[in-house]
Amino acid sequence: MLELSEKRITGPIIRLHPNDNVVVARIEVGIGTPVPSEGFTSRSQVPAGHKIAARAIRAGEPILKYNVCIGFAAVDIAPGTYVHSHNVSFREYSRDYAWGEDYVETPVLPDAEQARFMGYVRSDGQVGTRNFIGILSTVNCSATVVHKVAEWFTPERLAEFPHIDGVVGLSHGLGCGMEMSGEPMDLLRRTIGGFAKHPNFAGVLIIGLGCERNQLSGLLAQEGLQANPRLHTFVMQETGGTRKTIEAAVAAVREMLPAANDVQRVPVSARHLKIGLQCGGSDGFSSITANPALGAAMDILVRHGGTAILSETPEIYGVEHTLTRRAVSRAVGEKLIERIRWWKDEYSPGRDVQINGAVSPGNNTGGLANIFEKSLGSSMKGGTTGLMEVYRYAEPVRQHGFVFMDTPGFDPCSATGQIAGGANMILFTTGRGSMFGAKPVPSIKLATNTPMFRKLEEDMDYNCGEILDGTKTLPETAEGIFQLMLKVASGERSKSELLDLGDHEFVPWNIGVVS
Repeated sequence: MLELSEKRITGPIIRLHPNDNVVVARIEVGIGTPVPSEGFTSRSQVPAGHKIAARAIRAGEPILKYNVCIGFAAVDIAPGTYVHSHNVSFREYSRDYAWGEDYVETPVLPDAEQARFMGYVRSDGQVGTRNFIGILSTVNCSATVVHKVAEWFTPERLAEFPHIDGVVGLSHGLGCGMEMSGEPMDLLRRTIGGFAKHPNFAGVLIIGLGCERNQLSGLLAQEGLQANPRLHTFVMQETGGTRKTIEAAVAAVREMLPAANDVQRVPVSARHLKIGLQCGGSDGFSSITANPALGAAMDILVRHGGTAILSETPEIYGVEHTLTRRAVSRAVGEKLIERIRWWKDEYSPGRDVQINGAVSPGNNTGGLANIFEKSLGSSMKGGTTGLMEVYRYAEPVRQHGFVFMDTPGFDPCSATGQIAGGANMILFTTGRGSMFGAKPVPSIKLATNTPMFRKLEEDMDYNCGEILDGTKTLPETAEGIFQLMLKVASGERSKSELLDLGDHEFVPWNIGVVS
């Protein structure tokens, strides 16, 4: 990464670290193509973003990318040979967690020197980047009502309220047929409660059925919520059923609109930004362009006092030791490893999920051989500053700097946890072209390569592929991402917002038994 930051990329091959025994094809490399810089001739047809052996690799020898093991040679591999899942074996290996050995405190700029954006300052001191009214359900049984209420507030009906970004209905498939106590219910209530308290909501309605296991009273008690002019609650069985609940909820939102609209953006420090970091549809360029550039942008944000939230626990597996090495304390590092062990030993043994080796077909086609290689790129989104805290899913994120939240790798579920924890923006890298939005927060999509960016420009906000093209350096790209982030936080609409994505991406993590 340091080498890439100091120069523009040229030529057909990218070397990521002097110790690597593989290099990456910047463009498609044909059989018989000489590579003088590495001293070999290609023995294979290698797609762009995929790996080529830079020297002879013996069977059983680690495959090194960024000087990190991403698997082991399944057979003897000659120089110039295509290296992918067909000749790379996945197996466990010991890793030195070296608790905190590489931690360096990051100096935060004085307030007067911190970047500014135009945000909504709420009464509790939180700062929003958007101004929505949210309709939340306690249970799937109230999902239709939730969406019918939101759908009533068309752009035409909201035209006289220009400072309101919309009324959004967020339903889910949980709330009943599940454990009444313990972590599954606690987690669901944390998630709903986190959204109810989110600074991007000017007002919230919570609608339940009445007989569900996730009782409205229990949700309010656990999350310290009380009905007030900003928070209305409805129980369908008490309100009179479907039609009467929709009418009552529409009336409640209409009463909220004038006060919700009576807000103004004001200049605030970037320390109020909490960025949920996501990647989806990753490819072989993710670890070379978008992910390290996003990580460098997060390093800038941390220096300005903000917060970067890395998640997707299965997608750091194999490189978790690179995070524990920069943990602020052994206790923080051990929190991360405890979560990894829970995933490996309790949650996913014997199941065909990515933490146990295999990545998705799209990832594999894009050049990623296994979860170790995917994790190598995924972890780069967090940048290089110290790991300051580790949170469970949907827990409130109060620590500034670089932190980690335990979530699945499934993007909507992961982002839901981050937003519940207080993220007021999502930055999302993709190599294959994920389409994603996450109301009530804006999502910025970062493309890893120019061909995909051009093909999907309606969905992509920023082209990190210019690093590959040699037209921008990694630091230039990181600064571009940081400036775009400030603009979107101030109200400029992202591509996903222009497409009105985000009504169906509220996906609380279902970790329990369905009964």
